[in-house]
This record gives sequence, C-alpha cells and structure tokens, in this order.
Amino acid sequence: MYLGQEYILFPNWGILHFTENNGMAFGMELEGSYGKLLLSSFRLLAISGLAYYLYWLVKHKENIGYIYCIALIFAGAFGNIIDSAFYGLIFNESYHQVATLFPEEGGYAPFLFGRVVDMFYFPMFSGNFPNWFPVWGGEDFLFFRPVFNVADFSISLGVGLIILNQKKYFATPLKQPAESTTKASEN
Repeated sequence: MYLGQEYILFPNWGILHFTENNGMAFGMELEGSYGKLLLSSFRLLAISGLAYYLYWLVKHKENIGYIYCIALIFAGAFGNIIDSAFYGLIFNESYHQVATLFPEEGGYAPFLFGRVVDMFYFPMFSGNFPNWFPVWGGEDFLFFRPVFNVADFSISLGVGLIILNQKKYFATPLKQPAESTTKASEN
C-alpha cells in the first residue's frame, strides 16, 4: 500500500487506512532527530522495565489475569519499537508510491528513526457539539478519529482490562498493626 491508501472494510465505519506515525500515540511527537532518539530510547527503557516486571510477576505467581494484561502491554510496546527500529531500515518512502522492501539504495531512516505503521480507522459517527457544550461548543466531532495498529490495540486492551479489574488485581486484605490486636485482646 502507499501512504493514505484506503480499503473499506465495513461501509460507514471500518476502514483499512495506511499511514505512518512518526511519534507516539495519536500522532504526538517530539520535534527533531533528538526528539525521535529520546522517544526511541524511552521506548527501549520502558520495554526493558516491562520485561523485568513481567518476569517478576510470573516468578511471584501473581494474579494470572494481571500477568496477561501486562503481557498484552509488553507485546504491544515491543511491536511498536520493532516497527520504529526497523521499518525505516528495510523500506523506502511510501509517499505517492508503494514502499519497496529492501530497496537497493537502502531504507528511508537509520536504526530507531523509522515510523510506526498504523492502519485501522473506525470513524463510527460524526456530528457537532451543541453550542452550550464547554470548550468545543459548536465544533465538529468525529468518533473514533485515531488510526491505530494491532500493537496499539494490545496496549489499550491491557490497560483497559487492568482498569476494569483493578479491585481484583490489587486487592490486599487490610492488616491490623500488631499493637492494636494485642490491646484489643487485653480488654
């Protein structure tokens, strides 16, 4: 596919839309080559931390649902860093052309400076905010605007499941201090 090319999956709401994200979630980015290097370095540190945390959770036999959630977040982050690290090395630019795998002249970016490919776009409905609505009153809106990939979905699913199950995953019984139990038994 070339940049901006689309295939309709489900009329009126499901589109396969090829785009490349130079930054992080929702297209936000840190400007310049130092910003890209900082972002890639942060991703590598985060993945290393997540890998160790996942190992620690398994070793300590924590809640299996929580382990799966962290594994989803790790897998998504790992997928995005692989894309960012290697996509620019093995493909040429895809502006107004279909990108070529392993072009003779080399890829469009050095290691850790590539873009992440996003492709799923679900603009389910659009409309206007009512005029009385704070901040965005009278402006157009489109739900669901972001273009994302499988890795982004994996991260979002892991985080969402942790939020939904936080009471189960982080439930710890309240323990009374040793002093208060001895005083209660004396009375």
